[in-house]
Amino acid sequence: MDVRLNAWVRGRVQGVGFRWWTRTKALELGLVGSASNRPDGRVEVVAEGPREKCEELLTALRSGETPGHVESVGEQWTDARGDLNGFVER
Repeated sequence: MDVRLNAWVRGRVQGVGFRWWTRTKALELGLVGSASNRPDGRVEVVAEGPREKCEELLTALRSGETPGHVESVGEQWTDARGDLNGFVER
């Protein structure tokens, strides 16, 4: 069963290629969703797919290997809605 991960990434994550990097990782994992800049400086990541693949993405976001500098990542898990196609940067 697929799940939806909402993750909010705080740190120096805007203007450093973070959304592009996240999109590349998500596509490698076969996930659909988006990575969006938020007005407060965070990046919001929405991803749907198998839970283990979403967990791999979450681990990657926290890995220290991202562009910029991640201070923290908040997460919320819900059931997949099935309304997403591809993975886009917003």
